[in-house]
Amino acid sequence: MSKIKQRAARIRRHRRVRAKVEGSSSRPRLCVYRSLNHIYAQVVDDSQGHTLTSASTLDADVREEVIDKVKVAKAELVGSLLAKRALDKGISQVVFDRGGYKYHGRVKAFAEAARRGGLKF
Repeated sequence: MSKIKQRAARIRRHRRVRAKVEGSSSRPRLCVYRSLNHIYAQVVDDSQGHTLTSASTLDADVREEVIDKVKVAKAELVGSLLAKRALDKGISQVVFDRGGYKYHGRVKAFAEAARRGGLKF
Protein backbone atom coordinates (compact mmCIF):
# COMPACT_ATOMS: atom_id res chain seq x y z
CA MET A 1 0.00 0.00 0.00
CA SER A 2 1.40 3.39 -0.92
CA LYS A 3 1.95 6.14 1.63
CA ILE A 4 -0.88 8.20 0.13
CA LYS A 5 -3.35 5.33 0.53
CA GLN A 6 -2.14 4.68 4.09
CA ARG A 7 -2.68 8.33 5.02
CA ALA A 8 -6.13 8.35 3.42
CA ALA A 9 -7.06 5.19 5.35
CA ARG A 10 -5.92 6.78 8.63
CA ILE A 11 -7.97 9.89 7.91
CA ARG A 12 -11.04 7.72 7.20
CA ARG A 13 -10.52 5.86 10.49
CA HIS A 14 -10.05 9.17 12.31
CA ARG A 15 -13.30 10.58 10.95
CA ARG A 16 -15.10 7.40 12.01
CA VAL A 17 -13.66 7.69 15.53
CA ARG A 18 -14.43 11.42 15.80
CA ALA A 19 -18.06 10.82 14.82
CA LYS A 20 -18.45 8.80 18.02
CA VAL A 21 -15.99 10.44 20.43
CA GLU A 22 -16.60 13.91 21.83
CA GLY A 23 -15.02 15.57 24.82
CA SER A 24 -17.02 17.49 27.40
CA SER A 25 -16.22 19.52 30.48
CA SER A 26 -16.60 16.48 32.73
CA ARG A 27 -14.75 14.06 30.39
CA PRO A 28 -12.47 15.88 27.95
CA ARG A 29 -11.00 14.19 24.89
CA LEU A 30 -7.41 12.93 24.99
CA CYS A 31 -6.20 13.04 21.40
CA VAL A 32 -2.93 11.63 20.09
CA TYR A 33 -0.91 12.49 17.01
CA ARG A 34 2.24 10.63 16.07
CA SER A 35 4.70 11.79 13.47
CA LEU A 36 7.70 9.90 12.22
CA ASN A 37 9.92 10.91 15.15
CA HIS A 38 7.66 12.48 17.78
CA ILE A 39 4.37 11.94 19.58
CA TYR A 40 2.02 14.74 20.60
CA ALA A 41 -1.03 14.58 22.86
CA GLN A 42 -3.52 17.05 24.21
CA VAL A 43 -6.58 17.08 26.42
CA VAL A 44 -9.37 19.03 24.71
CA ASP A 45 -12.75 20.27 25.91
CA ASP A 46 -14.78 20.12 22.69
CA SER A 47 -17.78 21.94 24.12
CA GLN A 48 -15.69 25.10 24.59
CA GLY A 49 -13.06 24.35 21.95
CA HIS A 50 -10.14 24.75 24.36
CA THR A 51 -7.00 22.72 24.91
CA LEU A 52 -6.73 22.11 28.63
CA THR A 53 -3.23 20.59 28.70
CA SER A 54 -0.75 19.04 26.31
CA ALA A 55 2.51 17.12 26.17
CA SER A 56 4.93 15.96 23.51
CA THR A 57 8.44 14.65 23.05
CA LEU A 58 9.49 18.24 22.29
CA ASP A 59 8.53 19.54 25.76
CA ALA A 60 11.34 20.86 27.91
CA ASP A 61 10.34 18.50 30.75
CA VAL A 62 11.19 15.35 28.78
CA ARG A 63 13.44 16.64 26.00
CA GLU A 64 16.67 15.39 27.59
CA GLU A 65 15.11 12.10 28.72
CA VAL A 66 13.94 11.05 25.24
CA ILE A 67 17.37 11.28 23.67
CA ASP A 68 18.67 7.84 22.58
CA LYS A 69 15.41 6.06 23.44
CA VAL A 70 13.22 4.02 21.15
CA LYS A 71 9.91 5.53 20.03
CA VAL A 72 7.79 3.32 22.30
CA ALA A 73 9.77 4.45 25.35
CA LYS A 74 9.34 8.08 24.26
CA ALA A 75 5.58 7.53 24.02
CA GLU A 76 5.52 6.11 27.56
CA LEU A 77 7.33 9.18 28.92
CA VAL A 78 4.87 11.52 27.19
CA GLY A 79 1.89 9.48 28.47
CA SER A 80 3.02 9.70 32.06
CA LEU A 81 3.83 13.43 31.69
CA LEU A 82 0.39 14.17 30.24
CA ALA A 83 -1.31 12.18 33.02
CA LYS A 84 0.61 14.16 35.65
CA ARG A 85 -0.30 17.49 34.03
CA ALA A 86 -3.97 16.49 33.68
CA LEU A 87 -4.22 15.39 37.31
CA ASP A 88 -2.63 18.68 38.39
CA LYS A 89 -5.46 20.50 36.57
CA GLY A 90 -8.08 18.28 38.22
CA ILE A 91 -8.82 16.08 35.21
CA SER A 92 -9.07 12.41 36.10
CA GLN A 93 -11.44 11.00 33.46
CA VAL A 94 -10.97 11.40 29.73
CA VAL A 95 -12.25 9.94 26.47
CA PHE A 96 -9.42 8.47 24.38
CA ASP A 97 -9.15 9.56 20.74
CA ARG A 98 -6.51 7.45 19.03
CA GLY A 99 -6.53 9.71 15.99
CA GLY A 100 -7.20 6.95 13.47
CA TYR A 101 -4.07 5.06 14.45
CA LYS A 102 -4.30 1.38 15.26
CA TYR A 103 -4.15 0.65 18.98
CA HIS A 104 -0.69 -0.90 19.11
CA GLY A 105 2.91 0.21 19.35
CA ARG A 106 3.40 3.82 20.35
CA VAL A 107 -0.29 4.62 20.76
CA LYS A 108 -0.83 1.63 23.05
CA ALA A 109 2.32 2.43 25.08
CA PHE A 110 1.15 6.05 25.46
CA ALA A 111 -2.34 5.02 26.60
CA GLU A 112 -1.09 2.46 29.11
CA ALA A 113 1.38 4.94 30.59
CA ALA A 114 -1.38 7.53 30.93
CA ARG A 115 -3.54 4.93 32.71
CA ARG A 116 -0.67 4.05 35.05
CA GLY A 117 -0.28 7.78 35.70
CA GLY A 118 -3.83 7.96 37.04
CA LEU A 119 -6.08 8.84 34.10
CA LYS A 120 -9.25 6.79 33.65
CA PHE A 121 -10.53 5.99 30.16
